Amino acid sequence: MNWLKSTLSAAVGTQEPIYGPEAIQSVAQQAAETPYTVLTKDNLRWKAYQYTNVETATYYIMADSGDLVMVQVIYSNIAGIHTTAHFNTKIFNLKDDGPHIWNTNPLSNFMFDENMHSFGADNLTITLNEGGDAYHIKSTVNPDSIVDLKFTRTAPGFVIGKDGTSYFGTDPKNPWGSMFHGFWPRCAVEGSITTKEKTYDLTGRGVFIPALQGMKPHHAAARWNFINFQTPTFSAIMMEFTTPPSYGSTKVNVGGIVKDGEIIYAGVDNTVTHTTSEEDPESQWPEPKSIKWTWNGKTADGKDVSAEVDGSLGKRLDRVDVMGEVPGFIKTIAGSVAGTRPYIYQYSPQEKLKLKLNIGGTETVEEGSMLSESTFIS
Repeated sequence: MNWLKSTLSAAVGTQEPIYGPEAIQSVAQQAAETPYTVLTKDNLRWKAYQYTNVETATYYIMADSGDLVMVQVIYSNIAGIHTTAHFNTKIFNLKDDGPHIWNTNPLSNFMFDENMHSFGADNLTITLNEGGDAYHIKSTVNPDSIVDLKFTRTAPGFVIGKDGTSYFGTDPKNPWGSMFHGFWPRCAVEGSITTKEKTYDLTGRGVFIPALQGMKPHHAAARWNFINFQTPTFSAIMMEFTTPPSYGSTKVNVGGIVKDGEIIYAGVDNTVTHTTSEEDPESQWPEPKSIKWTWNGKTADGKDVSAEVDGSLGKRLDRVDVMGEVPGFIKTIAGSVAGTRPYIYQYSPQEKLKLKLNIGGTETVEEGSMLSESTFIS
C-alpha cells in the first residue's frame, strides 16, 4: 500500500495543504493593467520544462461539412525523470449514438526544432511557418487516422494579461507552479483526415490553443469549463478553471471575441453558469444540462462590449472517464488518496445556439457551431 501511494504520488499526487487564495497569482491581476497581449511567434515556443508539467497543442476543427474534430499533442514530464508525448485525434459522431473515432498514440523519437517552434516525432510533423501565422500538421502515426491539415490564423491571437499565465506559490517571486493558455480563436482550415472507412474533408474554421500546466494537473484545477463558438462573422472563446480548496477554490476565467483581422475584446470579466444540472449516476458529478456564458469588457477604442451564449446543451456528445484505462484497484486508490475522479463532459448542440453581441450599443445576433466541455476533477 505504501509503495502504491508513493508511486501514485509521483503521477497523481496526494492532496495539498490549504495555502489559501493568496497562494495563486491569477492572470486577472495582470489583466487589471494589461487586459491582453497579442500573441506573437515568440509566444508559440514549446517550453519543455524539466519538472512536472503537461504541455499541449490542441487544434479544433468545425468543418464546412458539419464534422467536428480535435487534433492534439500532449507532451508531459513527471518529476523530471520521465517524459512522454502522445498524438490524439477525435472525430466526433454528431449524427447518431455510434462511437466517436478516437485514436491516441504514444510518440517515439520526439523532438523540437532549434527555435522550439515546431514539433516532430516518428511519422509526425507539426510545423509553424516562417511568418508565424500557420501550422501544417502531418501524421501517419496511426494508419486509421492519417492527418494532413493546415491551420492559418485569420484573426490576431492573444494571451490574457502580459504573459497569459497564472502562478501558484506562497512566494510570488518563486512560484512552484503555473497555468498558461494562448489562443488563435479564428483560423482557416484546409486538409483532411483519412480513416479506414473514408477521407474527411475538413475545410472550414478552426481554433488553436497552446497550453501548459506547470504542476500536477489536479493540484492546479478541480474543475474546468470551455467554450469554442464559431459564427459566420465572430469567434467567441472562453476557458475557466477553479482551483482546489488548497488555493481558495479560486476561479480564473480568460476569453475573448474576435472577427477576421480584429480582436473585439479579450480579458477576464467573463462568467460561466451551469443554469441547470443533474447528477450523473455513473460519476456522481452534477452534469450540466444548460449553461450561460457571458463576456464583458471594452474594445481597444473604449466601446463597451457585452456578449452571451445561453441555452440548453442538448444531448451529451461524450463523457470521458479520464482514468478509464487505469486498472481498477489503482483507480480506487488514486481516488481515495488524491480525491481525484476526473470526467470530461462534451457538448455540441444540434439545435444551434446564438451569440448575442453588443458593441457600443449596437447588437448583433448570430447562430453558430459550438463545442463546449465541462470537466470535474476533484
